Amino acid sequence: MNRRKFLYGFGGSALLLTTGSFLSELLTKLPAATAEPTAAELAHPPLVKVCIIGPDGKLTAPIEMPKVVKTGAEWRKQLTAAQYAITRDKDTEPAFCGVFFDNHKEGIYHCVCCNLPLFASDAKFDSGTGWPSFFQPVAPENVASQADDSLGMERTEVHCARCDAHLGHVFDDGPPPTNQRYCMNSAAMTFVPKGKEVPEKRA
Repeated sequence: MNRRKFLYGFGGSALLLTTGSFLSELLTKLPAATAEPTAAELAHPPLVKVCIIGPDGKLTAPIEMPKVVKTGAEWRKQLTAAQYAITRDKDTEPAFCGVFFDNHKEGIYHCVCCNLPLFASDAKFDSGTGWPSFFQPVAPENVASQADDSLGMERTEVHCARCDAHLGHVFDDGPPPTNQRYCMNSAAMTFVPKGKEVPEKRA
């Protein structure tokens, strides 16, 4: 077995490749993503600085804008069952099954919930894990992280900075220049081919 691929898998979500009742029991213990937003949060979402697609089709400098806050019912109406389970309930898709793990096209990966640009194809690499992996986000402002001790491991969860969608986890066993591995779920993202970006309308 290739040592680098083994380390990638062991350091990340390779545990999810395990089959049987033990895995099922672990998955049922995963925490819910977020509590229902309050009426105040829905009416007056907090502000966040993120980079969006500007009029020229390129990424802007950080812009302050309201977070995207919705109820669980609203997210369920917008997303497929798989997308909701992953982005809002912190589930994980099976390895080698996501639509983007073997995607080699040029373009940008966006959040499936709020369309925020997340990762560019030139930062994508084959980690051998079966999940889309990147060594850096398209802009550091666009992703946020927090500690995750579920499954009996200490990991760092990655989520969208604008809507808190769960994306995956980040590990420190990636390639240069960052040595980071952002191990993402395909179902948490959409893909826009190079040259097809549409400027985002600001409220």
